[in-house]
Amino acid sequence: MNDLTILVVEDDASVRNLMAMTLRAHQYRYRTAASGEGAMRELTARAPDVVLLDLGLPDMDGVDIIKSVRAWSELPIIVISARSEDSDKIAALDAGADDYLTKPFSVDELLARLRVVQRRLARSAPDSEPVFVNGALEIDYRAAEVRVAGQTVALTPNEYKLLCLFAKNAGKVLTHTYITDKLWGNSLESDVATLRVFMASLRRKLETAPAQPKLFQTHVGIGYRMNKL
Repeated sequence: MNDLTILVVEDDASVRNLMAMTLRAHQYRYRTAASGEGAMRELTARAPDVVLLDLGLPDMDGVDIIKSVRAWSELPIIVISARSEDSDKIAALDAGADDYLTKPFSVDELLARLRVVQRRLARSAPDSEPVFVNGALEIDYRAAEVRVAGQTVALTPNEYKLLCLFAKNAGKVLTHTYITDKLWGNSLESDVATLRVFMASLRRKLETAPAQPKLFQTHVGIGYRMNKL
């Protein structure tokens, strides 16, 4: 049995049954939904690992589903759609889809795309790098615990999420828009102001000398960087 649980969102019964039969034959666990409303119920109740998403649903456009999911999750989404125009593909990918497969599609191609997702999830799983270390900072992903110089530091859920985002991108400048999109799914001016508050709190809790920060660097008007110490 494959580790992935896949949600198939497709209103065409024949296509939905074909995908279900394919997944079952290759020992994937799966659930199905025939509408946007059904998809959202499954997403919130079942927490699948991957979504195979048709765009032309009877009650909701698939792009809107992608945007909704991206507001709270990095769940891999593979679009499977009869829409073949470049503008449709760009709209779905810009909304946050990970891949786009055009109908009619081959079973082998679908399985290949799933294998790519499976490899990516395996690489990004916390167990593949259980502890992040940068200078005196340690993040124990499995325990969701943060330590500085061996001492445990209490963070709020949002502070921890923000710290993990920096750790994943250590050495890179992250723009205000990128960070707020990842944290809250939007980039309103008020969110940027809130981000400044979180950054001040992280510095106070994690920097040896908060007034002279070494771990976090501010790029005025652009964003922040976690330096590699």
